Amino acid sequence: MPFDQASMVAGITTRFIGRQLVFVPRIGSTQDLAKELAVQGAPEGTMVIADEQSAGRGRLARRWVAPAGSSLLMSLLLRPRLDPAHLHQLTMVCSLGIVDGVRDATGLEVGIKWPNDIVTWTDAAGTRQGPVRKLAGLLTESGFVGERMDYAVVGMGINVNLDVADLPETITPATSLSSELGRQVDRLSLLWPILRHIEERYLALAPSEAAEVPGAGPIVAAWSARLVTLGQRVQVSAGQEVVDGRAESVDADGALLVRTDE
Repeated sequence: MPFDQASMVAGITTRFIGRQLVFVPRIGSTQDLAKELAVQGAPEGTMVIADEQSAGRGRLARRWVAPAGSSLLMSLLLRPRLDPAHLHQLTMVCSLGIVDGVRDATGLEVGIKWPNDIVTWTDAAGTRQGPVRKLAGLLTESGFVGERMDYAVVGMGINVNLDVADLPETITPATSLSSELGRQVDRLSLLWPILRHIEERYLALAPSEAAEVPGAGPIVAAWSARLVTLGQRVQVSAGQEVVDGRAESVDADGALLVRTDE
């Protein structure tokens, strides 16, 4: 299926997520363009998508480079009524959208590695015994007017049709949907259910106000249930401090609760 703006728009069935779509064949970073559009007053739900990205970035300023035809590279503009302390709930919403969208489009069950990676851990027999491998990453950034959050932009990069041999070395070994499934995956057939699921989750969260966030409970619970990190021995870097222990749960803001040996 052609990967162009007309083809993308033809299959979008959401109310507002992705309805305002900006497609660029090649870009440094979809995140930068989405933030520019946010400052210019672009409406909530605006989506920037690129076929090729040369200067994308992930968490901790890590680079995310993707050649043409290989990935889903997109940044979503949101304007939530949300306390900045709860910003990670937008990452939760979008990561759940990716997990559910991948399942719908390919049948592959994937999970979430705290705080913002989409991973698979199945082995060749389809059992959940294999090593964790990274399929996608998210980066959420925000802009403010005074103390009020004016916008948030969630960047998402999904390895779709990439040869594992071409992927860079990372802390979590990288993989792609085509490598896991043994076949090519149509990117538009993956994009459309992801957008639908993001909108469903976001609308469940949207009525929440800054302080109470009543809509966040089911989102946090669903996100927590998909975390492959929980129950595992982890080493967490917090500035200069390194914490070793067992990851037991997360709080309402997505912070990882780790029980140390002490």
